[in-house]
Amino acid sequence: MTSKSPDSTDEEDGPPRMLSRSEESEASFWRLKRSSDEWRENRVKRVLAQEEESLFTTLGRMSFLTICILFDGVFLLQIPVTLGKSFEAWVVYFMLLYGLIRIQHKLYQRWFSLDISQVHFENP
Repeated sequence: MTSKSPDSTDEEDGPPRMLSRSEESEASFWRLKRSSDEWRENRVKRVLAQEEESLFTTLGRMSFLTICILFDGVFLLQIPVTLGKSFEAWVVYFMLLYGLIRIQHKLYQRWFSLDISQVHFENP
């Protein structure tokens, strides 16, 4: 006698049930909606968490982003211009740009991260 676990399948069960096009599209819609709702909820939580911060933090965040954009877009672009716009100059530029953006992202996360774990919504 062999005992069968509930997870085992038999040949008698046949192939798994196929979804019709309408069932497939409806399931896809609900997966997309659930994902979108989760993103929207996190976005609202981040906005609510920013309401409690000081004006200096808000101004610091905007200043940091402005300085990063100006540095990456204006000053760093002088590298390929001064090196004659050659292929090697553009490779150096993009390598430096990639590294600087990673550093800037880490600094932004360290200085301006928001704690959204304290913000909760009531589920209907």
